[in-house]
Amino acid sequence: MLPKFSSKVFLAPMAGVSDPALRLQCKKFGAGLVVTEFTNIHSIVAKEKQLKENQKTIKEFIEYSEDERPLSVQLFGSDLKVLEKAAKIVEPFFDIIDYNMGCPAPHVTQQMAGGALLQEINLTRQIFTTLVKAVKKPVTLKIRLGVTDANRYLFKDIAQIAEEEGIEMITLHPRTVNQGYSGDADWKMIKELKEVSNIPIIGNGDITNPEDAKKMFDETNCDYVMIGRGAMGNPFLFEQINDYIKTGSYNHYSFKDRLVSFFEYLYLTKQFKIKFVHIKGQAMRFTKGMSGGSKLRSKITLAKNIGELEKIIKDANN
Repeated sequence: MLPKFSSKVFLAPMAGVSDPALRLQCKKFGAGLVVTEFTNIHSIVAKEKQLKENQKTIKEFIEYSEDERPLSVQLFGSDLKVLEKAAKIVEPFFDIIDYNMGCPAPHVTQQMAGGALLQEINLTRQIFTTLVKAVKKPVTLKIRLGVTDANRYLFKDIAQIAEEEGIEMITLHPRTVNQGYSGDADWKMIKELKEVSNIPIIGNGDITNPEDAKKMFDETNCDYVMIGRGAMGNPFLFEQINDYIKTGSYNHYSFKDRLVSFFEYLYLTKQFKIKFVHIKGQAMRFTKGMSGGSKLRSKITLAKNIGELEKIIKDANN
């Protein structure tokens, strides 16, 4: 059974972006569910073996905080034996196990994972059966429409199989794998999936402000919305959407607020082992759209450590 969500707005898993510090911030601003960056099942199995020898758990590898709950872990990879093992390893630590069949990145699709699996109907069914049998926690799924425009309705078959095999919730990003992140997300497809599904549907794609989120709810009748790129450097978006849906209005935040928020993010990173290159990436995103932002970002690029980065942002804040 799915956990209870405090709001209908979720944070998407994004490699190198939805680290535990950003997830905590989004949670604080009203994200009803946060999902870890997607993780390779082979890495989980290999890492667990190593960690066990040092009497440590997988929490050292997939870092999180208890304050993020309910928390979903996203897995990718299609080797059934390894998938079963990986799911059992992560199950005690997370509330939901999410399976990725949407990633368009070539390094993922080339290993018969992510979006490439949409064409593999038989393997897909085996994957769902394996996952649902392996764990007692709810299993959810993230998909795209299809691989190419010619098979853009594959998602309907996959969703039906998912439901038959006991998947409890589906996120649809309505672009094809070949589209990547170009063009517009076709929200009509979310509506079509919602009309034929008996499980909750999460709409995902092109939500950058509260008005977009309300429009997606109204147009597609989806149960939840998931924010990806719109939340980059902007954790306020969750609060704004929740307020707008409840009251029709929301708080506006200045660039100064965003810089303050970045310092909060920096403070949170101290609890975790987040790579400095990722922290720098977040700094870039928090300064997007600011006047003088591009100058500031070229300085950020040169920062070699947290101290230097803090100084650059502090100077910009004065």
